[in-house]
Amino acid sequence: MNIRRWSVGVVAAALLVPGVAACNSGATDSSTASGSSAAVPKDPKEALVASTKGLAEGNFSFTVASESISGSGSIHKPSNSAQMAMKAGDETFTMEFDVIQIDSETWVKMDLGELLAGLPGMAEMKDKYQYIDAAKAGDAKNLDMLKDGSDPANAAEMFKGLSDVQETGPGTYSGKVDMTAATDSVAADEDMIKALGDQAKQIPFTAKLDDQGRLIELVISVPAAGDTKAQDVTIKYADYGAAKAAQKPPADQVVEANEQTYEMFK
Repeated sequence: MNIRRWSVGVVAAALLVPGVAACNSGATDSSTASGSSAAVPKDPKEALVASTKGLAEGNFSFTVASESISGSGSIHKPSNSAQMAMKAGDETFTMEFDVIQIDSETWVKMDLGELLAGLPGMAEMKDKYQYIDAAKAGDAKNLDMLKDGSDPANAAEMFKGLSDVQETGPGTYSGKVDMTAATDSVAADEDMIKALGDQAKQIPFTAKLDDQGRLIELVISVPAAGDTKAQDVTIKYADYGAAKAAQKPPADQVVEANEQTYEMFK
């Protein structure tokens, strides 16, 4: 299992990613308070590429939803912090992650369901935030939500491979994207890309922009691949420039991470 797909960059998110107060699942309007409209490129492809610039600034919230994933989170580079809560699985197995990062400090709370019974020391960690020692974590990049490309969908990379792009209405677009260019996206992982084969380079999508030309919704229609059913992955963005800083978990809810946790996120 590719842990990044479930945790979105923990992606935390995790990207993914329910219950984080800074997120707005009804992200249908992310215009600025002034309500003024920015110049949006007329060319549909250029408009979509430009729509990710707001994400690069690292101050936004997001939600993720599909048949197998639900979650929410926020990135707040002004305070160098991020948070994400995510639930993933199906009728046979579920897992939940809640990740908080402030500067180089990271806390992870997770519920691996029945897997806990088979992992020494993990049962005691349930409902607790495990504090991650940055030095001990080493190059566990999946625990860094503040790295370059903090967007859980990795839209900027995905949009480099746009094709058949059309403007279907005011601020709405459709086309196809190359998922092989965005393997860090919550919409796919390495196993899925491999199972899709050449299909991965022509995945249908729809997108919505606000009146500032910023991406507020991306729906990726992933076809069936291997053991994975065909499904839509919907990522919504809100709170551009107004996300809230993450807060440390209460001290009485924090324990030191164990070895199994470090291994899981390598």
